[in-house]
Amino acid sequence: MHHDIDALLAEIRACRYCSNELPLGPHPVLIARPNARLLIIGQAPGTRVHWTGIPWNDPSGERLRGWLGIEKSVFYNPDCVAIMPMGFCYPGAVPRGGDAPPRPECAPMWHERLRAFMPNIELTVLAGMYAQKYYLGKKRAKTLTETVKAWRDYGPNFFPIPHPSWRSTVLVRSNPWFEHELLPDLRARVNGVIWKC
Repeated sequence: MHHDIDALLAEIRACRYCSNELPLGPHPVLIARPNARLLIIGQAPGTRVHWTGIPWNDPSGERLRGWLGIEKSVFYNPDCVAIMPMGFCYPGAVPRGGDAPPRPECAPMWHERLRAFMPNIELTVLAGMYAQKYYLGKKRAKTLTETVKAWRDYGPNFFPIPHPSWRSTVLVRSNPWFEHELLPDLRARVNGVIWKC
């Protein structure tokens, strides 16, 4: 199993499929090991993650770890947590500010193959609209806020949350249920999974 996933990760890290579309060039960033029990699916690496090669190595990552209620040592333990964004490479920026959407080719090319090597995943956190659209499909609500508010409807396998960027501040402040109901449930679910690592 380990040898097989190592071969797949080497194939992913050598991927140049979107190289002509990536302003900083390809640099796939992900963590995947067969023993992982928690899977986090976000959007795509930002520039800091691109340059360091460490997923969620930015303020969004700090916020995410706070939401999950876990320390860096657990978050970056590959036998506990797998990190598989919708796009593995930095997609560039958009004129109005912020990052471009994840490259649409990436998830269909790699996600299913990777998930096949991680049979112990008990909970998948879907951080943001792109992950929710891909994995929840027609089951998701009309808006991100409505989808997140209905988090209980997607268990036990999936747990939708907003992408933990500064842009989510308005959603969090405008919806007291997020901090008072969702976060305690999220932390309980995460702790119920990672204690087995």
